[in-house]
Amino acid sequence: MEEQEATIRNPNPASPSDEAGPPDAASIWARMAWTHLDAVRRRVPLVQCITNLVSMDIAANVLLASGASPAMIHSINEIQDFTPKADALYINIGTLSAEWVPAMQAAAKAALEANRPWVLDPVAVSASSYRMEACLELVKLRPTVIRGNASEILALSSACRISGAKGVDSAHESFDALDAAKSLAKSSNAVVAVSGAVDFITDGDRIISCSNGVSMMQKITATGCAVTALIAAFVAIDPWNALKATASALAVFGLAGELGMEMASGPASLRMHMVDWLFRLNESTVATRVRLSERS
Repeated sequence: MEEQEATIRNPNPASPSDEAGPPDAASIWARMAWTHLDAVRRRVPLVQCITNLVSMDIAANVLLASGASPAMIHSINEIQDFTPKADALYINIGTLSAEWVPAMQAAAKAALEANRPWVLDPVAVSASSYRMEACLELVKLRPTVIRGNASEILALSSACRISGAKGVDSAHESFDALDAAKSLAKSSNAVVAVSGAVDFITDGDRIISCSNGVSMMQKITATGCAVTALIAAFVAIDPWNALKATASALAVFGLAGELGMEMASGPASLRMHMVDWLFRLNESTVATRVRLSERS
């Protein structure tokens, strides 16, 4: 942990030449995203994923392509032995079951006791009372980051199911959930990320927006689940700056989608090229194409 902290706590981008003048805010944010991705590749964080059956494949491949190491371990019988060894924990309630809920709770508790960050994805939290109750209990276990679409964040923030919610699909734009995200961040002491055409990331006070990504990514099942897994990897190497690490992960993932779309002919090929680009991204591309900014 001490070595990680020395590497990441103060990620300062390389100083530009005097002739170029001071870097602008956009450049600083973009270089931060590269610093995080580069650190993931060098440190290879182990991310335990208790995630839904639909997303296991893409989440594991996104983690591997980015440089992290995925472990799809969800049995409660393995939690005490394994979770403390992981660098981060990712919990996703997409295909919730009575057997998995106790394992999720035990893993979150084990992560807290071992001082490991953990990330929650409240998939379709409005779909049932059972799902809402399970999420609210998990939030009590102090996740480092919560990421969801606008409808999920609105529902979780109010602890109230949204009438007419359409499963995993959001009926709201990300901006609609900005106040709810800030409220949830303050009540849970977690960083909250709202995915949408523009992603918003907040700790309850600061708000960062991310404009990377393409609409066709929504046509690939479990891309939201996969980016939450990537957030866990980024937070694993920079738990002291979860707000910035979360923003970096969303930007890098969205950028990979943009670059993949330049080569894709549809959702299936976009998935393939997106994963390839997560592996191929270099400093120059990230520094010039990431679009992060802080709202005043």
